[in-house]
Amino acid sequence: MRYLKCLSGVAAVAVALTGCGVPSEPVAANPPPQAVQQAAPVKAEPITLVAAAKKVTYAFPVKAKNVSFHKTHAGYPATDIFAACGKPFVATTSGVVLEVSRVDKYKKGMKDGPYNGGKFVSIQGDDGVRYYGSHLSKVTAGIKKGVRVKTGQSLGKVGKTGNSSGVCHVHYGISPPCKKAGDWKVRRGVVWPAKYLTSWRKGGKKSPVAAVKAYKKKNGCKA
Repeated sequence: MRYLKCLSGVAAVAVALTGCGVPSEPVAANPPPQAVQQAAPVKAEPITLVAAAKKVTYAFPVKAKNVSFHKTHAGYPATDIFAACGKPFVATTSGVVLEVSRVDKYKKGMKDGPYNGGKFVSIQGDDGVRYYGSHLSKVTAGIKKGVRVKTGQSLGKVGKTGNSSGVCHVHYGISPPCKKAGDWKVRRGVVWPAKYLTSWRKGGKKSPVAAVKAYKKKNGCKA
């Protein structure tokens, strides 16, 4: 894993990451009071990408004053969002939780694979797009598969679990929500996120629906 310098007042860091993510289910504790959505589990809808015109709101996925991200990423389309460990990682948009990993199963020296992401959360947005964040220090209590979340709701905390090279950040991926859980090569990212992150950071509504729809039409659930 190789890192380049990245501007950050909390820590000057840089990154180029390989794969992320695997599901796992132990227990989390002590969520922020506003973080837990006490809703009954909801089954995610079949894989459909809604029209970009559908009214959904977007939030920048990390809440921190001192935050930065790369426009590129090593090996595949994704990005790394740098902020201090412990800063909130939030839902990009409203939707349903698809997968959660509360245990870091990555061991140093492992080959590129599904354990790279350490602790993570992925959601299927109401726009039909999957949003994935990994290397979390913790997952918010109450966040589990099937739970409905709102735009900006806490999903976890920035961390450095998994294959993170010990740097506090969130690996962030955008992809179609494929039917089979554990499709980590797709889940880690297939559409470049930077232009959407730039928009959301300014309160914009730029949608990745068209790009994700085009990818799925061409590649299906393969990366």
